[in-house]
Amino acid sequence: MYAEERQHEIVTRAREFGRVSVAELATRYDVTPETIRRDLDALSARGLLSRVHGGAVPADKLRLEEASLTIREVSFPEQKHAIAARAADLLPKREGLTILLDGGTTVGRVCGMLPKSVGLIVTNSIPSAAELSAQEGRDVWLLGGPVRGITQAVVGPAAVEMLGRLRVDVALLGANGFSVEHGFSTPDPNEAAVKRAMVACAREVMVLCDASKHGVDHLVRFAGLDDVDTLVTDRALSGSGERELRAAGLRVEVV
Repeated sequence: MYAEERQHEIVTRAREFGRVSVAELATRYDVTPETIRRDLDALSARGLLSRVHGGAVPADKLRLEEASLTIREVSFPEQKHAIAARAADLLPKREGLTILLDGGTTVGRVCGMLPKSVGLIVTNSIPSAAELSAQEGRDVWLLGGPVRGITQAVVGPAAVEMLGRLRVDVALLGANGFSVEHGFSTPDPNEAAVKRAMVACAREVMVLCDASKHGVDHLVRFAGLDDVDTLVTDRALSGSGERELRAAGLRVEVV
């Protein structure tokens, strides 16, 4: 198992059980305690875990802070690539499909995977708009308004107003956290307002989120489980977590 995969599972186990220990993890993954300590230090530096004596615990259950775009881009890249590929494959197979892409880093990976049959693409992500507009034959709309530096995403009343006049086939959204109790959430109210408007104007909503975000609640909920048609996540999601989400009526695609 690669270090990236092991660290991803460690975060998921910490979310599920509330704590992980160096000794237990070293035995589970058949590595030295020093290797696990380096894993925990790396995850702590990325704001995913908090170090305690002998192990680590999840970062605060209700989170107000937000990782930078640079940090999120390098977190769990293999899982994000697989999630994006499944989401692209799940898109309806018809000409002229209209889609919305938000500023999530997993959603951003979909840009290079979209079939030629996709018609108009609307986004509030500066990086996604730049990548898509460089592709031959793409019809791309960028929402207007102020740009949040930490996510490079357009937010604000103008973006929300524009979304209120649109009706698209599918919205692909990211989330900073998701749980049965709190739904899908993000730390910033302005970002949440745009995501909420995206949900409202789409006929179908897909959320793309790696499993380390399961059980994490951020300040602002932008969608309940019943507002979302499909969650695409990775296999580090625990069996009990998957069953709980399905029991709440959410379609869960695990890759």
